Amino acid sequence: MNHHVVAIVPCNDLDASEAFYKRLGFKVSSDYGEYRIMEDGRGWHLHLNYSPGWPPTIESNPFGLYLYVDDVDAIAEQVRELIIEEGSPNIKPWKTYEFAVSDPSGVLVRIGRIVD
Repeated sequence: MNHHVVAIVPCNDLDASEAFYKRLGFKVSSDYGEYRIMEDGRGWHLHLNYSPGWPPTIESNPFGLYLYVDDVDAIAEQVRELIIEEGSPNIKPWKTYEFAVSDPSGVLVRIGRIVD
């Protein structure tokens, strides 16, 4: 087994969160009712954990994810209307080509790649 880490993301609406992450390329690999495991088959893994009442407000959710991918533009096309920063994806001062969206529970999700 590879040495890797998986985010466990609390969400107050599992179906909405699942639908959101499917748009980014994830698929459900295991469903345990209030706990769903998602992956894309190429290295992304994510666990969704039903957490009623979380977050207290969307704006107060401190969680974030960074998804590295080669074809940033292809993923951006799947969620174009959800992109937070106008004109994204673009190259950032920290040398990534990226864009950001927010999941239904307010998790900030950045999708990008490192620019040489």
